[in-house]
Amino acid sequence: MASRYNLLFLCTGNSARSIMAEALTNQLGKERFQAYSAGSQPRGEVHPMTLQILQEAGLPTDALRSKPWDEFAAPEAPEMDLVITVCDKAAGETCPVWPGHPITAHWGIEDPAATSGSPEHVHHAFTTALRLLQHRISLLLALKVEAIDRLVLETHVRDIGRAS
Repeated sequence: MASRYNLLFLCTGNSARSIMAEALTNQLGKERFQAYSAGSQPRGEVHPMTLQILQEAGLPTDALRSKPWDEFAAPEAPEMDLVITVCDKAAGETCPVWPGHPITAHWGIEDPAATSGSPEHVHHAFTTALRLLQHRISLLLALKVEAIDRLVLETHVRDIGRAS
């Protein structure tokens, strides 16, 4: 693996969880990771509450956009080292063949964009998703990726998805 790793977060709509994971990883792990996000059926826009929550957390949002996962399977796309699904629906879909055969893992997180109710309840759902992603990304960043072999790394990354 390289000294700076490419990481792709996937979900179905690419409007909330995967976008949050991209922003968090690029901020927290910018020395070691370049994160991207995509969706199997992208909504075409980032959920407004996603942008609000990220801005409240002091994370940049200008470059974030909802995009199809096919964009990262194209020949000119950056080669991914890790591909992580963050929603159960995307984890069950047939993904494109990723160049380079990256390590894959599933970090299922409840979809905050599917939450209804009061604005406070919706805000809380997005904040909870962001905190869970931050915890898991922190665990990933604690791994000495360059010092462990592929199989051990894959096991660790998948175990992070079970962390609460």
